[in-house]
Amino acid sequence: MSILVENLTVSYRRRPAVHHLNTEFADGCMCAVFGPNGAGKSTLLKAVMGLLKADTGTVRHVGLRRQDIAYLPQQSDIDRSQPISVFELAAMGLWYEIGFFGRVNAAQRKRVTEALERVEMADFADRQIAHLSNGQFQRVLFARMLAQNAKFLLLDEPFNAVDAKTTYALLDVLRRCHGSGQSVVAVLHDYEQVRAYFPETLLIARDKIAEGATEKVLTDTFLQQANAAMQRHETADWCETA
Repeated sequence: MSILVENLTVSYRRRPAVHHLNTEFADGCMCAVFGPNGAGKSTLLKAVMGLLKADTGTVRHVGLRRQDIAYLPQQSDIDRSQPISVFELAAMGLWYEIGFFGRVNAAQRKRVTEALERVEMADFADRQIAHLSNGQFQRVLFARMLAQNAKFLLLDEPFNAVDAKTTYALLDVLRRCHGSGQSVVAVLHDYEQVRAYFPETLLIARDKIAEGATEKVLTDTFLQQANAAMQRHETADWCETA
């Protein structure tokens, strides 16, 4: 099982956001996607999920069904005004099993409750999501992802605008997910979080700069290359093939 990205280019207004990128997220990985602002990190994850159309290349889910991949978008992409409870939001992780209008059976209810317990939100099950703090809301989104029981977990900037206590509690949740056999791929912008929790890193600046063991990727040399690449990309003629 793997997610295979081959020659992927994704553009906004004819400007490449991800440029002829090749990589593979293998079964059992714990990988951070890292790079400067505007490097295409979130675009890459959205393309992997089929939310953005590729200009060139393909994304292949090798040995995986769509329901084997759980995706946690950025909080800013989610409407928090919906009149639903914490439990109902977490139960949306069962969508592939029950559809939009299906009922949650006893076993599924237990699974959702256990997912809420893992993120310390079971006591808030009946609370409306509009009344949650950013940290509490992110915990519920994690519970929704956990309830899916997916083989791959893809997370886009999961700790933006989240307090430090919640951030490190959820990083520990991801570490335990990886320890139980799930694959984790997360877009992150915090250097220390990547070094402490993610043994593998993909460093991009629209192009791929480096990938592999984190201690070999997050070096001054590669980070300087990434920053220089972003400056080069601001010229009009940097890509003639996208």
